[in-house]
Amino acid sequence: MKYILINPKDNVCVALENLAQGESIMLSNGVCVTLKSDIETGHKFSICDIEKGENIIKFGNPIGHTIVPIACGVHVHTHNVKTNLHDNLEYTYNPIFHKLNIPKSDLTFQGYERYNGDVGIRNELWIVPTVGCVNGQAQRIVDRIKAELDVSHIDDVRVYAHNYGCSQLGDDHITTQKALAALAKHPNAGGVLVLGLGCENNQMADFKVVMNEWNEKRVRFLIAQEVEDELEIGFELMKELVEHMRHDKRTTQPLSALKIGLKCGGSDGFSGITANPLAGQFSDWLIAQGGSTILTEVPEMFGAETILMNQAKTEQIFDDTVLLINNFKDYFRKYEQPIYENPSPGNKAGGITTLEEKSLGCTQKGGDSQVVDVLDYTEKLTVKGLNLLNSPGNDLVAASALAFSGCQLVLFTTGRGTPFGSFVPTMKISTNSQLYRFKRNWIDFDAGVLLEGETMEETLTSFIDFIIETCNGRHLHHEKIGFKEVAIFKTGVTL
Repeated sequence: MKYILINPKDNVCVALENLAQGESIMLSNGVCVTLKSDIETGHKFSICDIEKGENIIKFGNPIGHTIVPIACGVHVHTHNVKTNLHDNLEYTYNPIFHKLNIPKSDLTFQGYERYNGDVGIRNELWIVPTVGCVNGQAQRIVDRIKAELDVSHIDDVRVYAHNYGCSQLGDDHITTQKALAALAKHPNAGGVLVLGLGCENNQMADFKVVMNEWNEKRVRFLIAQEVEDELEIGFELMKELVEHMRHDKRTTQPLSALKIGLKCGGSDGFSGITANPLAGQFSDWLIAQGGSTILTEVPEMFGAETILMNQAKTEQIFDDTVLLINNFKDYFRKYEQPIYENPSPGNKAGGITTLEEKSLGCTQKGGDSQVVDVLDYTEKLTVKGLNLLNSPGNDLVAASALAFSGCQLVLFTTGRGTPFGSFVPTMKISTNSQLYRFKRNWIDFDAGVLLEGETMEETLTSFIDFIIETCNGRHLHHEKIGFKEVAIFKTGVTL
């Protein structure tokens, strides 16, 4: 098969391989389309004449309108299509609830149960700086720990360096505190040293108030300006944590303890056909087992937001979803930026033309389950099921945001590839097999097999098994090379 028609309503097809000008494509309905230009893999071509101003239909929904007449067989992309999106809209709650007949599974995973009932899928030792000024000192402590102590029982020892914690005001300062507090309390950490300088805005006493509670045996605090040798004292505190963690063991845990983040980046024309629907199928499956997923990237809901709104469990959650969308548009306008400046150059190169097209693919990661809650940035997930989260689309910021809200693992679908990883395991899922074969050192799972004859049921089974293996301790590519970062959403001024 050289092409795919995703929905019978569509007036474009997606090329499954590079197609040449002059090539004749026979559609399933008997119509023969002669290509009037070369069509790259993942890009769209028209399958009928489309008048100027008429909608381009993909996934059965409009993804934009033509700015010139488009003849049958023409490449359909940014040169002849523009978005239909505009400013804040009026929405009506029209709930559409899907009946999902998903059987219960007897699968479990091996995780680390924490003092408060949360479960981690890693047992790592971290230093969390309250301010960027002590990043270097924290790294020196970590280096000494690795050089002098046996840490073979620990998955990783590292500093989560950042540039914030001082010279921030108002909500921006509070956001940093909440993000760092969520980091310090994450269940994937078996031990944490919170290292402060002493004169920063993010004072340790105030930070402890934001943290609210913690395990005294697993979280220690040190203010560098209050001791003569913070390197020596920091080493001793970390040494104690290393010993506490020596007794940690994985135990059998139910799937209901899992909280999985859903994220995409570097999309292509196959994102909404393979990897994103696969993530959606998994989300529905996990929720049926009592687990939870979180969907974020608010700007990449624009144009497909009504799908999520109609999945809202209650009218209040519908109202919260409307607020989520409109508040993010207001954020763009506050800084005098265009609301619909998307997709990125990489997305466009992969065949994504408009934000609607990307959003209609992006939202498929949420599956068909009801939306049970809408979370603010850094807010912890408390309602089991499909949650929406306030966060931008930036890969590092959004993946960190999912983890701040309690996700132990992030599923990251991509058609372009990326080596990055958040501070929790970040599984790269390729939309096409060519990318998987080309970047085997980046990509963890290949959803492109869905284009090569494997059924969704078969792929989902393999995907579930791989996720369980990862939760049980199998390291992903970014973990093997140590590429793990934290990125905090900054919205305010810097003094």
